[in-house]
Amino acid sequence: MENSRPQDLAVLVHDKLRLTKQKFPLPNLEVLVDLFDCLFYSSMCKEESDLIRVTVTFIDPSNPDPAPPSHLVPERWSCIAFEQALIMDTKTLAKLSKAADPASSSLAVYYDEKGKLYIWGMIDQAMHYQNFLNYESDTGSEQPGLFQVSVSDIGTLHVLFDYELLATLKQNILVKRYLDVLTIGPISKILRKNAEFLKVNLREYLEKEHPNEQYAEWEDFLDGLWIQTFSRLLLKIQNYQHGGAILLADDSADLDVKYRIHYERLTLAMVAHAKAAVDNFVSENTIEGGMHTGKRTISKELYLRESASFYNKKGTADEIKGAIDFIASQSCVDGVVLFNRSMVTNGFGAVLRAKKMPRKIFVSTTATATPKSLEAHDPRYYGTRHRSMIAYCWNHPTALGLVISQDGDIRAFSKIEDKLIMWENIKTQQYLTNRSQNRKK
Repeated sequence: MENSRPQDLAVLVHDKLRLTKQKFPLPNLEVLVDLFDCLFYSSMCKEESDLIRVTVTFIDPSNPDPAPPSHLVPERWSCIAFEQALIMDTKTLAKLSKAADPASSSLAVYYDEKGKLYIWGMIDQAMHYQNFLNYESDTGSEQPGLFQVSVSDIGTLHVLFDYELLATLKQNILVKRYLDVLTIGPISKILRKNAEFLKVNLREYLEKEHPNEQYAEWEDFLDGLWIQTFSRLLLKIQNYQHGGAILLADDSADLDVKYRIHYERLTLAMVAHAKAAVDNFVSENTIEGGMHTGKRTISKELYLRESASFYNKKGTADEIKGAIDFIASQSCVDGVVLFNRSMVTNGFGAVLRAKKMPRKIFVSTTATATPKSLEAHDPRYYGTRHRSMIAYCWNHPTALGLVISQDGDIRAFSKIEDKLIMWENIKTQQYLTNRSQNRKK
């Protein structure tokens, strides 16, 4: 929604809070307007020459943890109160932002009986939340407060309810929905097809080492591993804030690759991780099955096999992370990072030489790119990096291109039949809906 203001974001959050039917006091609309106004204008400030990046948690100091879970995990968040509360304004936020890295903590804010906002403390252990969102962890504990707001760039606010991304205000555009193109729709189909190398390897491994395991029961795991790895790569490139581009192509036609390499470690690490995950699952199931039948001990061989598979699974996960970091850093060189269909890196700093442009492109408002969701746009409206990707994907129908802007926006391009489709506002982090959160709990 264009021409939006912080007030529009406040209305959206206010409506969301009313629908949640909370048992606790809810702020009125004026309080929320003041909150988002303050954060919006704070995003334009600098502290020690750095832009403000901070997360605030809207949480009641008189009852910060009203419904704790029955089992408290060691890494769960806690509140650390200031000796004296501080008035919430742009100057105070700018100062405190240097001490509250969003990757590790957030500022606790609330309002008094007059509706005035104040900062009363800090909340720790935020890195576990971030790790879950970025696919670096499989689990995450519930989040504190009514909601969180993150300031990530000038005029850019993200509002989260626990693990659900409600909306993002980007300057004057209010984004209420991100497209999950990596799990549904044409792009997802391309990526799943590209995972064939991984699937063939695991199918052969199961037949040889674990014939009692059914491949069909592991296929969803493999698709998830492949797509999560791709998401993590996009997130890492995004975090550099340099801008970059990724191209998955069948050949090197219309490409001038400045730095040619052949780096297949990411793909091989995914294969190794999948095998280790199967080994660990089988070993744990064998031990658990023995316990259910009344066995009180396990053999030394089984114990060692389970331990080895556990550490191998962890080690290969770390290997994937290292390979992602290695590839993502290559995006900081001007040009495109080039992949083949098996996610093997064939070079970086590539220049796209295709010239012929479509007269118009079609922006899809859904992940599935249904005809009704397509809006015609003039490709000349976009910058050089986007236009070169549009031209390449138009001339090479099997290619998939993604462009990551310096401001973090990610756009994907692919030719479907006779149309060049572009997707924007792409979901990359592991946000959950209310329904999936309930399943998680």
